[in-house]
Amino acid sequence: MKFISRAMAAFVVCLALSPVVRAESPVSNAIEAVNVAQQGNQISLRIDMKEPLLAAPPGFSVATPAKIALDFQSTANALGKNSQVFNQGDLRSMNVVQVGDRTRVVLNLTKSLNYKTRLEGKSLYVTLSPIERVIENASTRSTRFAEESLVGTKHSVSDVLFRRGKDGEGRIIVDLSDSGTGIDIRQQGSALVVDFVKTTVPDRLRRKLDVTDFATPVTSIETRANGDNVRMTITPKGLWEHNAYQSDNQFIVEVKRIIEDPNKLVQGAKIGYQGPRVSINYQNGDVRALLRLMAEELGLNAVISETVTGTTTLVLKDVPADQVIDIIFQQKGLDMRKKGNIIMIAPRDEIATREKLEFESKQQINELEPLKLEQFQLNYQKSADVARLLAGLPPIGAVVTPLPPGTTVNVQRILSKRGSAVADPQSNLLFVNDIPSKLEEIRAFISAIDIGARQVLIEARVVEASDSFNRNLGAKLNFLSQKSNVLGGSGWNVLGGKVTPSTFSSSTKDGTTTSTFTPATQSTPQTIGVNLPAFASSGGTLALSLFNSSLTKFLNLELAALESDGIGKIISSPRVITANNVKAKIEDGTEVPYITSTSSGGTTTTTVNFKPAKLSLEVVPQITPEGSVRMALIVKKEEPDWTKAVSANGYLNPPIKSSVVETNVLVDNGGTVVIGGVFMTKTENTVEKVPLLGDIPFLGWLFKVKTDKGERRELLVFITPRVISDKIQLE
Repeated sequence: MKFISRAMAAFVVCLALSPVVRAESPVSNAIEAVNVAQQGNQISLRIDMKEPLLAAPPGFSVATPAKIALDFQSTANALGKNSQVFNQGDLRSMNVVQVGDRTRVVLNLTKSLNYKTRLEGKSLYVTLSPIERVIENASTRSTRFAEESLVGTKHSVSDVLFRRGKDGEGRIIVDLSDSGTGIDIRQQGSALVVDFVKTTVPDRLRRKLDVTDFATPVTSIETRANGDNVRMTITPKGLWEHNAYQSDNQFIVEVKRIIEDPNKLVQGAKIGYQGPRVSINYQNGDVRALLRLMAEELGLNAVISETVTGTTTLVLKDVPADQVIDIIFQQKGLDMRKKGNIIMIAPRDEIATREKLEFESKQQINELEPLKLEQFQLNYQKSADVARLLAGLPPIGAVVTPLPPGTTVNVQRILSKRGSAVADPQSNLLFVNDIPSKLEEIRAFISAIDIGARQVLIEARVVEASDSFNRNLGAKLNFLSQKSNVLGGSGWNVLGGKVTPSTFSSSTKDGTTTSTFTPATQSTPQTIGVNLPAFASSGGTLALSLFNSSLTKFLNLELAALESDGIGKIISSPRVITANNVKAKIEDGTEVPYITSTSSGGTTTTTVNFKPAKLSLEVVPQITPEGSVRMALIVKKEEPDWTKAVSANGYLNPPIKSSVVETNVLVDNGGTVVIGGVFMTKTENTVEKVPLLGDIPFLGWLFKVKTDKGERRELLVFITPRVISDKIQLE
């Protein structure tokens, strides 16, 4: 039997170029050909360039999935294709991607390999070789973040910061003088040790930080000089795992708490198998012996049942140890149960039978166990509602959706079959009579729900803005011709139309003389030309009159222009406060009467109905664990439109203009969001003119009127939720 332990692949060797913004440079080189040859356990690539390279291109390697990338600056892809398949040893294929003036060559591998580069004429030679693996303990696993050949002679640590992540992880941020600093990170005992190779640290950073108050797995961070290096010791607590990565001149270590999963052999937040990698050549060996070896490799306390028998043959290469155990379980029909740090391995049928007997025994104990009475003082919940919840019934007044006839409902009781709950509404006490094990569950249930509901203030702002524009432009043109007449006997001139002279007469009858005098009259002046087109304007006017020396002929020209703008804004701001997950509604407005008439048998009946025209806000808020507020909202803005009212029996029935927004939205505490809006635009252009004359260029404006009208209406609804603090102080 051959059994060689291999450590799990550690971290990524990353030497990627920093994302520096630079000006576009002309492409002066190109990749013309790529050839591959395998020599023993090594693979050689020759990349032929158009021009010799001044230096080897920078690159980086990735462990999962295994690949190596090389970046060629000011280089184009002259291969005529973007991918090529090799299948030489552990080298599967190659991808060539050109972005701007840079070309990246990516080598896709079956597993992680070391690589070296050298220049020879116009060719770049890349040599791929296997990574030498040694037997090592997971606690001493080391990861290096820079190759020795690229590590400079002088580096320094400029700052050390600690932050708490959003998921409660501890984040140590180290600012370095340059990105070429060599970094080794490994787990040593219960601590995490980070060595910065050939690096100095100023005296102000040589200290021990106590970060216990941040409530992360990290308790302390100590930074000190260690010869020519700088050593940082990170001390976590409990069950934890770490991630480390480097970005430019910043090195970051994250320490995350692990939530133990009893169904996993190796604990951790990562998906998939995480145990140390092993290579096995196991020929017809005993299964129990192999499971014992795997448990030792994973550091587990295992109890293997005597019923686990049989032999197996495995030929595996570089496979996680926990995956090997999973393969054996599937092959031999085995399963495990974990209690604390001890796992028990047995056939699935045996474990299922044992668990079934255990459950039946607990059930018999519950049926025979004596009942115990316990009282609970409720502070926020009603005792009658809690009693119904324990019995599997909805609270009093809750809305229950009716089920189709014949539907069977399984009532989920928290109480046991023999348990009961009695509520006293006056003292708000709840008396529960049940077995002790159920009383523990009920106690935890009541402590979870008997808490004060948090309050939420929801403010809605309904903004309605209107903008109107009106412009009238036109002209009046009149021509008048008049005669000068002398009124009979008077000797004065009058400008006018047709003139009738005055007359005088007298008569005598029976000695009485009667005199009659008729004064001169003047008719309306003779007019040639009329006001075409006519328009009414309250705007500014400009009049011009031309006449002859005898004042008998007149030419009147009147220009009129009107331009008006109207801007209005209406802001409505309803506010309502409610408890978490409790519906609230606020309304403000009037009800408009509607008159309807019906005739029957010659009798007319008039009925008055009312329709609401209100501003209303209806909301159900829910406070999320992150502190945001999720709201189910209905916002209505209604008002009567009296300009379009319809007459009925002498009464006006106006239509109701309604704007409704119904949505479900998530908003940060104190944040504002626009949940809806209506934008309407109306444009009207009218021209009134004299036929033919109004179409004359330029002079046509003397015979026409142009009217431009524009209306714009915009309606926006803003919502701002605010969670009211539980701690309110009155000053």
